[in-house]
Amino acid sequence: MEKNMKLATTEDTVEYCLFLLPDEARSPGDPKEIFQKYIERIMTQFAPMLAPYIWQNQPFNLKYKPGKGRVPAHMYGITKFGDSIEDEWFIVYLVKRITKEFPELVARIEDNDGEFLLIEAADYLPKWLEPENSANRVFFHRGELCLIPAPGRFRAESWLPTTPPTIPQALSILSEHAEEVLASESIRAAVNKRIHGYPEKIEASLHRAHCFLPAGAVVVLKQQPRLVAAAVQAFYLRDLIDLRACRVFRTFLPETRVMTLVTFTKCLYAQLVQQKFVPDRRSGYRLPPPSHPQYRAHELGMKLAHGFEILCSKCMPHFSNSRKSHMTTSPLWASFLESLKKNEYFKGLIEGSAQYQERLEMAKNYFQLSVNRPESLLAMSPGEEILTILQTVPFNTKELKKEEANLSPEDDDQWLNLSPEQLDQLLNDAAGKNESEPISKKEEEQNYDLSQISESMKAFVSKVSTHKGAELPREPSEAPITFDADSFFNYFDKILVPESYKSDSDDLDEEDFESLGSDDDLDFGIKEGGEEASLKGTLDTLKSYMAQMDQELAHTTIGKSFTTREQMSKEPLSQATSSNSEEEDCAAGDSGMAAVDVDLNLVSNILESYSSQAGLAGPASNLLQSMGVQLPDNTDHRQIRMRNKNLP
Repeated sequence: MEKNMKLATTEDTVEYCLFLLPDEARSPGDPKEIFQKYIERIMTQFAPMLAPYIWQNQPFNLKYKPGKGRVPAHMYGITKFGDSIEDEWFIVYLVKRITKEFPELVARIEDNDGEFLLIEAADYLPKWLEPENSANRVFFHRGELCLIPAPGRFRAESWLPTTPPTIPQALSILSEHAEEVLASESIRAAVNKRIHGYPEKIEASLHRAHCFLPAGAVVVLKQQPRLVAAAVQAFYLRDLIDLRACRVFRTFLPETRVMTLVTFTKCLYAQLVQQKFVPDRRSGYRLPPPSHPQYRAHELGMKLAHGFEILCSKCMPHFSNSRKSHMTTSPLWASFLESLKKNEYFKGLIEGSAQYQERLEMAKNYFQLSVNRPESLLAMSPGEEILTILQTVPFNTKELKKEEANLSPEDDDQWLNLSPEQLDQLLNDAAGKNESEPISKKEEEQNYDLSQISESMKAFVSKVSTHKGAELPREPSEAPITFDADSFFNYFDKILVPESYKSDSDDLDEEDFESLGSDDDLDFGIKEGGEEASLKGTLDTLKSYMAQMDQELAHTTIGKSFTTREQMSKEPLSQATSSNSEEEDCAAGDSGMAAVDVDLNLVSNILESYSSQAGLAGPASNLLQSMGVQLPDNTDHRQIRMRNKNLP
């Protein structure tokens, strides 16, 4: 860790470090006291945003870490975000904001994947940057993403180390050359796009739903709304041992259930809803039939109650609240509370009112987890917190039942269901494909020109094929530009050198052999009359074989599988069909068979193959995509086949 400062290695974990710039770090005083004051200031300033936030597993936190080896003293935090990737990016936003509010601080952040900020901006990274040389190069400074470059042929500044920098070297570079090490605009834009919308995005990530919960659970969630995450995780990750505690409920009795409104994150709500679970008959929890209008509320409440019961079963039954009272008597708590008042955390609420007490309890819990936890072992487990609340907060079940009539409406959970169009839009947004004027699927199908398929196939067939494979059609702008100097001078030699001095050798270059075997350049390889006569004889023989084959096929049923021009002429067409090639006319006339519409049969067969793929990868889609042809979604195969009769 000293040399390359390797951070997170645990799965689904993000780690972050905040360093002081060298000039600030040399200021007199105990480093521990200096950093502890920074922790207090940071946690207090961002308390209005952090206190009500519901974390999936662990909250954002900072603690002092003394210097070790070549790594100076700094503030350090680790958060397990679990299945909620938004928790990780919210921490990125926080770290970015911290360095903007405190310009003397420099931050770096990693997760178990390494430099995940570089992974997010992978399309815009310089070519020299590899995972092997990226250590200690990515930092946040003054609210901007910085990337310490490596010295190269065109950039040989003396202040750039030839190897990945150490932490002291990186801090010195950021202090003296802050402007030069700013990441490129595209890299910063990619990261900023991912964290765009915070802190307003926090509210959009919440989901409120009605739950039929035991009265004790309702009181717990009123005191500590964040404990819903611990209950959901306990239920979601339950095992057989956990379920033993739920055979007979001892803490959250089903007879005390009342209807309430619970605030989840969308991730927690999805985890709870998607779990299929049947309670033990001995538990006393019974669900109404699925057709019942409040079935979802009963099901959610039953699952949450199991989660709370599992948490309490892992704690000692007799718990004292001395830990929490000790926490509130800490001098650090007094200064923290005073700072909250200065930052208008209580929003002008009257001290002692119900709303004031609710925010005060929220602040105590936040302080305990994020500020006071590094200083002591006073933090309680979720089960201990639940038992403490049940022991210290009186409640009346009848009063809670009266509140059912005044519940706010729950949120719509249709966001759980994605339509194919919404999924495509999400994928396009992730890939950066934003169309200013999106075209509907129906319009796309109606405007699609199926002649592209036949024209692309003709272009493909007419291309040269060698032992290296077939050449795919390219757009002129996509064609690779190559220049062979030797071939260029050879062409000039053939033009300038007299005919008598041309080589009499039988040796030919490999390119000459390829040109002689090319269909497109066949005429250039034939220069003598004997060769022309031989070629003509070969073509006549080939035509004779083709005529015999047509006569044999005329006595079979294979011709019925093709659509002929005669069949097409019997049907009204909106446009006149174009004539086929001379070879097709000649073959039709010689054999006495009706002329086959090659374009129509080609398109029909390709569409038939494309339809049979059922949206998956297959030969038809792969062939068409290689030729640059993109078919619309196959919503109605028959309609597409009817429209293909308008092919020219």
